Amino acid sequence: MPGDRLTAEDRRRIAEGLAAGLAYAEIARRLGRSRSTVTREIARNGGAHDYRAARAQHATNWRARRRKRAPHADVPHTTDNRDVRTVREFEEQFIAMMIEGGMAPMTARVFAALFLSEGGSLTATELVRQLHVSPATISNATKWLEQRGMIAREREARRVRYLVDVDVWYRTWAASARSIAIWADTARHGAGIFGTDTPTGDRLRTTSQFFALLGHDMGQAAEHWRQALSMQRQR
Repeated sequence: MPGDRLTAEDRRRIAEGLAAGLAYAEIARRLGRSRSTVTREIARNGGAHDYRAARAQHATNWRARRRKRAPHADVPHTTDNRDVRTVREFEEQFIAMMIEGGMAPMTARVFAALFLSEGGSLTATELVRQLHVSPATISNATKWLEQRGMIAREREARRVRYLVDVDVWYRTWAASARSIAIWADTARHGAGIFGTDTPTGDRLRTTSQFFALLGHDMGQAAEHWRQALSMQRQR
């Protein structure tokens, strides 16, 4: 029933729905559950491509046993009275949002752990301990995030610390604008090769115009935010 915990049968049907190419909303409708419940379930258990019903059920049982032994073991440290369960639910929602945006499940978990931590930073060892994964898994995820300017690293003696700050969205948006500009230039070049009087050339010309306009607007939006953030910091 809606509101109850997912059962092993629910997870089997989720796996079947994913294998059949169903959208999350349709899987949720067939289960009689909310879309957010299904999205969080898939996100925390490997994502759409790696979800396995038996593995998800096993992981759920393991987490339940762990909570009984140490209720706060898997929740980032907080210094106030925020409800632990509410924090965990938001974290899963945050991760699911990034996965739906195209980020790999484990990379999304690493980024969420950093972004939602009190100081906006964690060491590699802390990430391994908090997410219960290998150092190699953390290394792969952080490498992807670093390449896109979403996190930075610092050396602390023999430790590596990863950091994320409020500028992350400006940097990633600006990088996206640069990628869009490359699309526009490439399509414009192709239009010249094929000729705009041909179907292919016309299609490339239209594509170039779209990305040129989009890139221009994205660049302006990024600069607007940079100026607004600068003014906020001066206050």
